[in-house]
Amino acid sequence: MADSQKKTASKTTSKTTGGAAEGFTPEERAAMKERAKEVRASSRRLSREERAAQDEAAVVEKIAEMEGSDRAMAEQVHAIVRASAPELAPKLWYGMPAYARDGKVVCFFQSAAKFGARYATLGFNDTANLDEGTMWPTAFALTGLAPAEERRIRDLVRRAAG
Repeated sequence: MADSQKKTASKTTSKTTGGAAEGFTPEERAAMKERAKEVRASSRRLSREERAAQDEAAVVEKIAEMEGSDRAMAEQVHAIVRASAPELAPKLWYGMPAYARDGKVVCFFQSAAKFGARYATLGFNDTANLDEGTMWPTAFALTGLAPAEERRIRDLVRRAAG
């Protein structure tokens, strides 16, 4: 490959990866570092009760660090999940509040600020029991939570945990 072709390929790669040589944005790299820290913390030997209390405190602390509408929505989602599906255990997942069954994340809240998005996200992983035929949504954009949205989240969380 000629030098001019190498330079063009390098510029193209840089443009398509947001300027990051590794292909990840600074926000994505930060999330991966948070996940590595979470994995290290979970490897500490604690009783089940101590682990649950530690995880719950970490989620509440992460929510408290959020600002404005992200914090308000995260607090509402946390309260809804805890009331609607108490069997789901709060935990951090890539630095986001998440709720797991048997150690596997069922649903999570991602603040808009986390990746500079225009809306927060309530997402469900494949462990969620939301199957509807051959196609169904697994993530929902949140810009606010009125009573109608709260009811829908309650229903989704109950189904997901079921």
